[in-house]
Amino acid sequence: MAYTDDWENLMNGVFGPGGKLRFDTQKTPPEKPGLPDMNAALLEQQKKLDEMLKKQNAELRRDTTQEALAQSRKMLEDMEADGLLAKGTTEVRQEHLGSFEGLAAEVKKTVLGQDAFVDGVVRAMRRPFVLGTEAPTARNVILLCGAPGTGRHFALTETARCMAARGLLQSDKLAVMDLALYPDSGAEMLFLQDLYAALHAPGEILVFEHYESCYPGFLRTLADLAVKGRAPLSSRYLVNKEGILVDAGTALAPGAVSRITPCGKYLVFFSQKGREALADKFGAAFVSALGDVCKTSAFVREALAALAAQQLNALAAKVKTRLGLTLSAGADVRDYVAAQCSPKQGAAGLTACCDKIFRALSEYCLQTDAALTGTITLTAREDGLDFALNDAEPQKLFDLLPAAYTGAVEEIRKELNDLVGLAPVKEYVFGLADNIQVQQRRAAAGLKTASLSMHMIFTGNPGTGKTTIARLVAKYLKAIGALKGGQLVEVSRGDLVGRYTGHTAPLTNSVIQSALGGVLFIDEAYSLYRGEQDSFGLEAIDTLVKGMEDHRDELVVILAGYTREMETFLTANSGLASRFPNRIEFPDYTADELLDITNVLARGKGYRLAESCTGPLRGYYERRQAEDARTAGNGRLARNTLEKAIFNQSRRLVAEPAAELDVILPSDLEL
Repeated sequence: MAYTDDWENLMNGVFGPGGKLRFDTQKTPPEKPGLPDMNAALLEQQKKLDEMLKKQNAELRRDTTQEALAQSRKMLEDMEADGLLAKGTTEVRQEHLGSFEGLAAEVKKTVLGQDAFVDGVVRAMRRPFVLGTEAPTARNVILLCGAPGTGRHFALTETARCMAARGLLQSDKLAVMDLALYPDSGAEMLFLQDLYAALHAPGEILVFEHYESCYPGFLRTLADLAVKGRAPLSSRYLVNKEGILVDAGTALAPGAVSRITPCGKYLVFFSQKGREALADKFGAAFVSALGDVCKTSAFVREALAALAAQQLNALAAKVKTRLGLTLSAGADVRDYVAAQCSPKQGAAGLTACCDKIFRALSEYCLQTDAALTGTITLTAREDGLDFALNDAEPQKLFDLLPAAYTGAVEEIRKELNDLVGLAPVKEYVFGLADNIQVQQRRAAAGLKTASLSMHMIFTGNPGTGKTTIARLVAKYLKAIGALKGGQLVEVSRGDLVGRYTGHTAPLTNSVIQSALGGVLFIDEAYSLYRGEQDSFGLEAIDTLVKGMEDHRDELVVILAGYTREMETFLTANSGLASRFPNRIEFPDYTADELLDITNVLARGKGYRLAESCTGPLRGYYERRQAEDARTAGNGRLARNTLEKAIFNQSRRLVAEPAAELDVILPSDLEL
């Protein structure tokens, strides 16, 4: 009897003996009692196998997706680190991509104390997304105004960064134009080239600074961009291969540019002043075209405390990274840093204070070549900060810094005091310096300051020390911090008045620009005005008056000349006299003062006057000054007299080899 197992019986039941498939539609053989349903078992196993395969495939897909996502995130992080993506792009939540939802709250995490301003900036940036705009017109024209140091620039920068991270902007880059660089019509080509380059630069935001100092004709171009969406050009231009706008001249070149457009950018104007000042410069139509005006407010105490804490946290991270030390500071230090906010600097005073702390701590670390570890503890006192490393005794922190350069104030004061005579002039200069220092102390204390005009007119006869005093005034004002540069630019009519029509204004403006931060000294200033027919001279005076007004905080102008001629000169322009509240008359030198000057000049040249020279010289000076001090030359008289004496002494010494080489005798004087 042949052996068959259950499997064989199952196969024979399906295919029949011999392996041929059998279909029996008549009846189904009864199941043998006690045998399992093998077909159902196979189906069940197949189902389990399919589920297992699906699970494995799902796990493989998930692992592959996770790996791809990780690689993608790593690539984005690398691009962000390289500056190819806006900072924070990899941290944006999926639901915030392409959305303004929660954007203001996100910006407020870094821009503190200006919630209403941030809301306004975000609203201004969102406006074109709601209203819709079509390139090449501007997306929006925005005025951001407020006091210095209140976060205007930082708020815009952070808003642009967050928008770029969400994909709302292609880039977070801001193009910036400082309109103060184009003060007159002579800068037209430079203005158009810079404007064209800024409009075609990467990024979608164009910022304009200092519109108050820009030539009005250029402001009309910007107004046309905002109001009409295009600005015509007075000439035809071409764009060279470097992307620079160049004058096409009379050439009939294809592709010439005859107008410029905003290129679909946001046009953002910064100013300390509001809408009214903007209307004065641009006109009512421009102000009407403004989409949004956002103004910062003064920081409240709580906001300053939060800003100070933010700055100290950043400082602690910097100290840890750069110096390897842990920084510890309490509420007293936070309040000290917050108190550095001033009306002139705003919150920038907090940043400056933290920078000063870091420089002082760096000096401490540089004093030893050993690696320092542990905790630096800061504590505040009324006039500064103390620090202590670990358990050491506290020391004054800012004493670690090198002594600030004072411009040798005492040396300059001594040099002024050593000048012979000029008592009323010295009294005025020292009084001016005292006033400036008091105003600086008031500003540091957060009090209102009185703006003091330092423009001066020096009048007097030739040789009374006007130029010498002007040079010392420039050095002195620099030394006490009243001027940024302290340079003295000495000019006369030839340096200000052009040789042909249209040349004078650019020439005068160029001189003004070179003197910014210092003193512009115009000797023989009366020569600028030669009567009402002198159109070139009048143009130079008009340009000077405007420049003094535009740069009143950056420039000191000193005019010098003879008393009578200067009185006539001040009538050349109705606003000229009022610009110079400080008028100083330089008196003629007395005979004794001229004698002192002669002795000083002689010592400077390595000579000395014999005692017997005193009487003759005094008598000579008295006679010459009484006759006509103006033509005698005052100090120049003393210099000329000494130089003649030195020449005569040389001839005498040839004949008297044994005589003293440094002594001038009465016989040497040519009186």
